Amino acid sequence: MSMDGTGRAGPSAGSGEPTPEAVGEERPACVPSDEVRRQILEQLPVPVAYFGRDQVLAMANAAAAASVSKTEASLIGLLPGEIEPGLFLEGGKGLTEAIDRVLRTGEGEPYETHLVVAGSEHIWQAAMSPVRNAAGEVQGVSVVTLDTTEQFMARRRLAVLSKASGRIGSTLDVGRTAEELAELAVEDFADFVTVDLLSEVLTGDEARSVLHGDTISFHRVAQQSVLEGCPESVVPLGETHAYDRDSEVGRTLVLGEPVRFTVGEETLQRWRMVDPARARSLRENRIHSILVVPLRARGITLGTSMFCRHRTPGGFGAADLQLAAELVSRAAVCVDNARRYTRERATALALQRSLLPRRAARQQAVEVTARYLPNTTGAGIGGDWFDVIPLSGARVALVVGDVVGHGLHASATMGRLRTAVRTLADVDLAPEELLTQLDDLVLTLDREQPTDSSEGAQVAGATCLYAVYDPSTGLCTMARAGHPEPMLASPDGTVRQLPLPSGPPLGVGGLTFEGTEFELPEGSRLALYTDGLIETAGRDVDQALAELRDLLGRSTYSLEEACDTVVDALVPEQPNDDVALLMARTRRLDAGHYAAWDLPADPSVVSDARKRAAAQLTEWGLDDAVFTTELVVSELVTNAIRYGAEPIRLRLIRDTALICEVFDGSSTAPHLRRARIFDEGGRGLLLVASLTERWGTRYTSTGKTIWAEQPLPEAEAADPV
Repeated sequence: MSMDGTGRAGPSAGSGEPTPEAVGEERPACVPSDEVRRQILEQLPVPVAYFGRDQVLAMANAAAAASVSKTEASLIGLLPGEIEPGLFLEGGKGLTEAIDRVLRTGEGEPYETHLVVAGSEHIWQAAMSPVRNAAGEVQGVSVVTLDTTEQFMARRRLAVLSKASGRIGSTLDVGRTAEELAELAVEDFADFVTVDLLSEVLTGDEARSVLHGDTISFHRVAQQSVLEGCPESVVPLGETHAYDRDSEVGRTLVLGEPVRFTVGEETLQRWRMVDPARARSLRENRIHSILVVPLRARGITLGTSMFCRHRTPGGFGAADLQLAAELVSRAAVCVDNARRYTRERATALALQRSLLPRRAARQQAVEVTARYLPNTTGAGIGGDWFDVIPLSGARVALVVGDVVGHGLHASATMGRLRTAVRTLADVDLAPEELLTQLDDLVLTLDREQPTDSSEGAQVAGATCLYAVYDPSTGLCTMARAGHPEPMLASPDGTVRQLPLPSGPPLGVGGLTFEGTEFELPEGSRLALYTDGLIETAGRDVDQALAELRDLLGRSTYSLEEACDTVVDALVPEQPNDDVALLMARTRRLDAGHYAAWDLPADPSVVSDARKRAAAQLTEWGLDDAVFTTELVVSELVTNAIRYGAEPIRLRLIRDTALICEVFDGSSTAPHLRRARIFDEGGRGLLLVASLTERWGTRYTSTGKTIWAEQPLPEAEAADPV
């Protein structure tokens, strides 16, 4: 032996042992015998099969036989379509065609088949390769398959969840969200789907019925089927029904865990005991596999969903249960978001409606009707409002306003502004003065907001239109703060937009408001509205105003019909902003409802004023009010003569109340004071306040008016028609 250059031992030169390289010989290969080959094939964990040119199965290993729950011997000699007919979801036809293509072309190709084995769905990925003889001719096809069920289910689950993220929760409507869940499920893995929600969820409340009682009530909000229409269901869509707490569905809901079960005779017997109608439906519709998954989100139980199979041969597997649970989990969050939105919207709407007028105010100056339509988009309830405020002297104030923004903050701000307007109106301020005071109030509210709050700016966007109509003169004084101008329809059919000076929105500060006076003929129709009526997507404001003028010019409508016609024509089915519309038809006080006298500044005229007032009340048939009215007239006229200035005017008005007014040219403010024992005066206004229902003072540019109201008898004080 000698060492070669690599240090390895080799035959010595003189040993006489020839090397294989020297004689050109190869090392002998270890060729497995046929038995070894058979054992290798048999022990392969991968199913392997061989089909001859006649497409008859000529060979299959143990794994292949086990994949279709058969023995190797029973498989030999079968055609692809004869291998347990029904196991192939394609009925074996697809496999036959694939084998035929490989035999004809001599090129391999992949093939995926779905098998239902022992009630479970399996997905097999097959590699089909041609087998050639020594001459290179194709004599058969070998099929090597891998079970890719887990990978397939994972891909399908991801695909379904990806679709769910884009399709479920497209709206903030609870019912539509449930429908989207049902529609998606029947596209991918279920034949029939129902979604039931607890009744409280539909109103936005948190469910409490799960914790009490022997039965759990549901509302059927969605159901979908792969068939045309749904199979005949025990519970029609939109109906309320109940499950027993001890049923499969009841236990699933109480425990909060999804469940999968096969509908066999034992299951049908249990259902027949507690719910014969549902058991009959399961049998008639041939439902054989069911998943029940509760809808839970953020620790709140919302309802339950049921997934059924009646056409698909295989029952639901563990992967299907996992997919359904993840799908329902995502849908439950969307349902809960819609539920919360429903609750917040209902709260805001209830708040806003509680802040709007509940009933028509008692007044006879105008006939009024109004409409309020909240927006139906996701923006939330806005801050539009309207009001009708009776004023002294049988006058009436008409108000329409709008707070920029949406939600509870806008509704609360609207309530504060409406209350402020009513308070300022009770002081009998002129429209421009009232808006000035309201502007200061909005600035104060804005300053009260924290500096880091984004809500404060929403108050500054408020607009308002304030109008005061006097039926005794037919005069209407208006002022606006950034609000649309009103429309006036005269009795002759002409319609015009009243030109009002454009004041700034409330909360701007530093700018003034200007009032404008108009004389309105009796029977005129005045339309006050917010910008939501004329500013809608896809329509020009000028076009909307032209349509409004045309609609108001049609004299054939009653006031209610005119209001409905305007709303139907101008407001879309789903408005993107709140709409408030207030319409008023003017009336005038005739000679039978008021009387007035000019009086000299002479104390001797007081007795004459009393006599005139008593005679007028007797003419009106109000004899019971004569004594009190004489005292009121005596005190008010005496104060005007003693402390006021000419001109002095006495007026009696019979409206919803008996009103006594005394005007004088002085702006001196009267006030109540309690007279001392030996004082000769100081009791006049105190006496008036004690004898009447209410009294007050309003100022004009030329003086003031002190007024007092007495209630009329019930027949006289009836609400106006």
